[in-house]
Amino acid sequence: MAILDPDRLFPAGPRARDLARALHSGVAGLPLVCPHGHVDPRWFADDAPFADPVALFLTPDHYLLRMLVSQGLGFEALGLPRRGAGPAPAPDPRAVWRILARHWHLFLATPSRLWLDHVFESLFGLAEPLAPATADAHYDAIAAALATPAFRPRALFDRFGIEVLATTDAALDDLAPHRAIAASGWQGRVIPTYRPDGVSDPEAPGFALALDRLGELTGEDTGGWTGYLAAHRARRAHFRAHGATATDHGPPSAATADLPAAEAAALFARIRAGRADARDAAAFRAQMLTEFARMSSEDGMVMQLHPGSLRNHSPAVLAGWGPDRGFDIPVAGEYTRALKPLLDALGHDPRLTLIVFTLDEATLGRELAPLAGAYPCLRLGPAWWFHDSPAGMRRFRELTTETAGFWNTVGFNDDTRALASIPARHDMARRVDCAYLADLVVAGRLPEAEAPRLARALAGDLARAAYRL
Repeated sequence: MAILDPDRLFPAGPRARDLARALHSGVAGLPLVCPHGHVDPRWFADDAPFADPVALFLTPDHYLLRMLVSQGLGFEALGLPRRGAGPAPAPDPRAVWRILARHWHLFLATPSRLWLDHVFESLFGLAEPLAPATADAHYDAIAAALATPAFRPRALFDRFGIEVLATTDAALDDLAPHRAIAASGWQGRVIPTYRPDGVSDPEAPGFALALDRLGELTGEDTGGWTGYLAAHRARRAHFRAHGATATDHGPPSAATADLPAAEAAALFARIRAGRADARDAAAFRAQMLTEFARMSSEDGMVMQLHPGSLRNHSPAVLAGWGPDRGFDIPVAGEYTRALKPLLDALGHDPRLTLIVFTLDEATLGRELAPLAGAYPCLRLGPAWWFHDSPAGMRRFRELTTETAGFWNTVGFNDDTRALASIPARHDMARRVDCAYLADLVVAGRLPEAEAPRLARALAGDLARAAYRL
């Protein structure tokens, strides 16, 4: 018995299904290019076995956690103790796994269900769906596999056929795991990404102390505007020396600004002195996006922009269990006016690549596809986060292709914290794209001879080119 339908996500019509199946067979075994994600680089530096199935699947996956919490399950029951609660017995991971099994029906028709069914069958050889009756057998089979060398992080990286994997690292990170990976002799390519939000958002926790630390690390005077910008350039160079090709920015909105130098310096002085209000903070974030774009045009690092999430919507969850627990919620976005100051300054600079993502699908056809279809610097990031799903990926193609084409997009990235899900996520994207291409062929909108080339581009070539990998 198999858990997965071999024709999952392909069109229902026989001709389109046959075409999609053929296209997918041509890309299914291609290497995985992972230019943006949140996998912990320490896994590859230490190459220690995963402790148990819960540590592998549930603990790092906010998609799973948020669904279970939405049905009234507490974080403690799911193996996550409350912060500051003092020492307490660790929950039995088998008991946590049984909870997941009892609630597996909650994930019907979600991408999480498809991802994990894929992993259970293809990676662990499980032939029965997860359910209360199979929970212990699944747990024992996965735990036994995790105890073997073949299931350590580096072995999984190699088994998955990952060509390159980018992590996301704070500007002040010492990148010790990346140095350890390089010194180990292992040939897997794991590279950092420069994420400066903690030292470019005045409303970030501990911002003033972070600027002090930025100055200590770089030897630059972060008390003044010129020194502050020089410090960013120094940290970017440090990241590039460790293999980074990209930066990543997650502001609340895509607003940019391009102030005269004297005004920007005065704004920074107010912020550094602790005299800034919320309007100053927003203005500074906007100015820094343009400054970072200038730096990218100078040093060649690709710039990613991930705006539009109200982070840590629940203060109770943030206080009790920390960030990244499933309580970041999308908000409406705007790009045409928001990006104009940056694009006025750098939109035609051939040295800049700006990859923009959105959580507001209404902006894809109305704003982002027209912008990417005009400005040479601009590329569209794939369906992201809440839209990283079969329907979301299909909507992305339908909303952007007629205006921006395929070559102003960057293929797929998995954007995951869960290592084992990476092949499943890429396979889902490849199936959705092959289904879309097959439908275009059947509709007479795409020559059949062009479809295989496009399928390969979407599966990896566009990501390599856009991220300069």
